[in-house]
Amino acid sequence: MRDAVKIGILYSTTGPYGSMGRDAWDGAELAIDELQDAYAGRIVPVFIDPKANIPDYLDGARSMLRDHGCRHIVGTITSLARKEVLPLVEKHDGLLWYMCPYEGFEANENVVYIGGCPNQHLLPVFDYLIPRYGNRPYLVGANYVWGWEMNRLARELIAAAGGEVLGERYLPFEETAVERIVADIELRRPSFILNNLIGPSSYAFLAAIKALGARDPAFRPDNCPVVSCDLTECELPDIGIGVATGQLSAAAYFDSIPTAENLDFKRRVAARFGASRRISSVFACAYTSLKLCAEAIIAAGTDDPVAVRRLLSAKPARSILGPILIDPETHHAALPFHLGRINDDNVFEIVTSQAAIAADPYLTGRNRRSVPQLRVVS
Repeated sequence: MRDAVKIGILYSTTGPYGSMGRDAWDGAELAIDELQDAYAGRIVPVFIDPKANIPDYLDGARSMLRDHGCRHIVGTITSLARKEVLPLVEKHDGLLWYMCPYEGFEANENVVYIGGCPNQHLLPVFDYLIPRYGNRPYLVGANYVWGWEMNRLARELIAAAGGEVLGERYLPFEETAVERIVADIELRRPSFILNNLIGPSSYAFLAAIKALGARDPAFRPDNCPVVSCDLTECELPDIGIGVATGQLSAAAYFDSIPTAENLDFKRRVAARFGASRRISSVFACAYTSLKLCAEAIIAAGTDDPVAVRRLLSAKPARSILGPILIDPETHHAALPFHLGRINDDNVFEIVTSQAAIAADPYLTGRNRRSVPQLRVVS
């Protein structure tokens, strides 16, 4: 393929999830830098920042697809934004590369899902937590599809485990008045807390739980942890040193993964962004999505989404997440699972891990919990 190919990059760098958007943007930029070195300008990025405004997501995606001729868009953080731009992507026969963990129950042929679905994050989280802490959790979430669906699944998992959900509360984006929720948690005394809040709401909640644990040891992390499936390294500075120490989060990637491949990746990130830069799953998955997209286009000799999807499903590709293979039916990646605990230095220490788990977005049981160790064939 000789002609330059344009790839859209659509992330919000401000607003309630701005930290994640900035990290995703940086991950995409690092991938572009490396692609320019390898392919001498054959991949041309089209960056648009919708500033967490849904109409701007739509305008940005429309401009990429219609005006710039992009067939591929790497982007969106929230399920709200993803679901809003999808009809445009479908209309223009494009491909959206979505790289955040989400609530599942979707398998669109116009999306490649590099973020995890619930059987790749929530189910193994509960497999770990329930035997250790009990089956009487409290659920909190953002008042939109991520919070609603994650908590619905949590209720079903707890019922199947013979337990009881002691409370369930929701907050709008950017709402930081968490006092009534924390007072209810103190009253009901759950086994653990599932946190599906987003951005400032989550940070205020974690700070309030820290204060609750200081006055009542029953709510310290070793007794009643808060676990998230969407909390990453890039957000920890916004929370503050020591505020979330001991709390848990699940991800397909953590900066602290001690593999040779990750150490090499961290050296490249440090050379581009400085030695103090910690890498989040958002950064790593945006980087992975951009690299997979561009390299598949080059290998296929076309940016036609059907040809690109077919290639991605044919054999695993190298990635910082490990070998990536896209399921031809669900268009999801098989992903590893890691559970990390925040330490005193605001670093996720890995508590437990699983090898690549095949995605089962509708929880049909069709896919096994894990897949054999994949090998990249050069």
